[in-house]
Amino acid sequence: MRGSLSIRVGIVLLAGVAFALSYDALRQMAVASHVRGLLTYLFPLVIDGFIAIGIVALLLLRTAPVRSRLYVWALVGVATGTSISANVVHAVGLNEGTRLHLNNATAGALSAIAPLALAGAVHLYLVINRHLAANSTVAAASPATPPAESATPREDRPVRQEQPDDATTGPSAKANNAPAPEAKPAAAMAPSAKRAPGAGQRNRTVPDEELLAMARAIGAETGEVPRTALEKAVRAKGYTVSKDDAQKAAATVRAELNAAKNTIAA
Repeated sequence: MRGSLSIRVGIVLLAGVAFALSYDALRQMAVASHVRGLLTYLFPLVIDGFIAIGIVALLLLRTAPVRSRLYVWALVGVATGTSISANVVHAVGLNEGTRLHLNNATAGALSAIAPLALAGAVHLYLVINRHLAANSTVAAASPATPPAESATPREDRPVRQEQPDDATTGPSAKANNAPAPEAKPAAAMAPSAKRAPGAGQRNRTVPDEELLAMARAIGAETGEVPRTALEKAVRAKGYTVSKDDAQKAAATVRAELNAAKNTIAA
């Protein structure tokens, strides 16, 4: 897109300037809370760095269960609120005097940020690692054929079965040395149970193996298998499915996903 490079460069510059301004304020807050020496330069990274890492984690966990995403959103929100509060206290404190002085409550709250950030970062790593490992296990348990191909019946060549016309074909015609019809592959002559009904044909019930393949594809993509989504996928392929069959297939795939997650958690 035209101008996309300029937008990206502008975003990077804006983020860099905002980080620099916040970094200066948070470093002065570290000095005021009696952090010693060169460690004051690391204090802003604990807060603003956690915000950046949390946003990246949200992108990695976009297909994770809702509770995991809410947990990461809560961590990012707390870190963002802490950074905003510290910047406000810094500005107000300097506005009231030439030297920043913190009360006991503020100094104590700032001293608790480092251990809380440590605990949050370690737990955040475990959540991301568990989610990625679960996705890898589900992908390994899926069929070797890609879901899109396994769920879509192939129609490389049409099946044509023409019956001879009894009115024009008699015993004498059969006795002639007419050239034998071209032999067709057995796969083309035999009716395929996996062929999706074409336009104008009557809908058929989806085979069990294709129903499970569609359910596994949905589970690998979203981490969940809603019955309604599975029914829509089946009907989009031209098949019909009952609610009971769709519910059974969804429950089977959910059990596979839960077993994979429990194996990783153990």
